[in-house]
Amino acid sequence: MTTIDHTSALREVGLRVTAPRLATLAAVEAHPHSDAETIARAVREHLGTVSRQAVYDVLNALSDADLLRRVSVGSRSMRYEMHRHDNHHHLVCRSCGRLEDVPCAVGAAPCLIPHEDHGFSIEMADVVYRGLCTDCREREAAAPEAP
Repeated sequence: MTTIDHTSALREVGLRVTAPRLATLAAVEAHPHSDAETIARAVREHLGTVSRQAVYDVLNALSDADLLRRVSVGSRSMRYEMHRHDNHHHLVCRSCGRLEDVPCAVGAAPCLIPHEDHGFSIEMADVVYRGLCTDCREREAAAPEAP
């Protein structure tokens, strides 16, 4: 994974360069697919006192500016990743919640061309594959059966 010049990225989208924004981008880059609380802890570890609300506000601003991508996999909390503007999807383990990137099987963005668009102008599509990761599958196989 290449390291992004966060200062330039913020300037390119017209956002001021601030310590909380830089720390948030660094936290998400270091820990992709983290929820807001995990990111807030990482930002606080780096900067010291930063309110949870400040981190949530930064996450929203960075997502609105397309520097971060919100990933919803059906859990109560949103997860965040760097917005690479590529065409990848996600695998999520239904047991432990592990989340992994997976490239589109076709390579292009076929998921943006539905059979029926109902008059919508399609801008984005999310594909989430659900199942059991290797560790959870092995744990289930090793678990004794209930009487």
